Amino acid sequence: MSRSPTATPSAGQTRVAFRLRVTLDQVIAIGPGKVQLLEAVRDTGSITAAAKSIGMSYRRAWLLLDELNGALKSPAIASAKGGTTGGATTLTDVGEQVIALYRHIERTAAEACAADMRRLLGLLRA
Repeated sequence: MSRSPTATPSAGQTRVAFRLRVTLDQVIAIGPGKVQLLEAVRDTGSITAAAKSIGMSYRRAWLLLDELNGALKSPAIASAKGGTTGGATTLTDVGEQVIALYRHIERTAAEACAADMRRLLGLLRA
């Protein structure tokens, strides 16, 4: 049985994942769901399409992005009102920075803890 901390799990595999959350007061300002949503907005150019691509309702996506924008000094997304072709949503430089920094922190933490993760996984039943 493979127990690689960086491998994508398949049947019978164990996976280790860091779930970094940055809280501001009682709100999760930045976390894995918000970063995934930002990536989906970047990839689709639309809150509606982004939400659909990750199995989330439009309302939930909108609320998460509104919460994120409210926690940041500058907004992570910019939306243009729709016309005959509909609206568009793009990431701002801050949105791009949030994704890049979050993913960098994940990679750095995984690399720094790789030996300990292997030891921890070694304590699991095969």
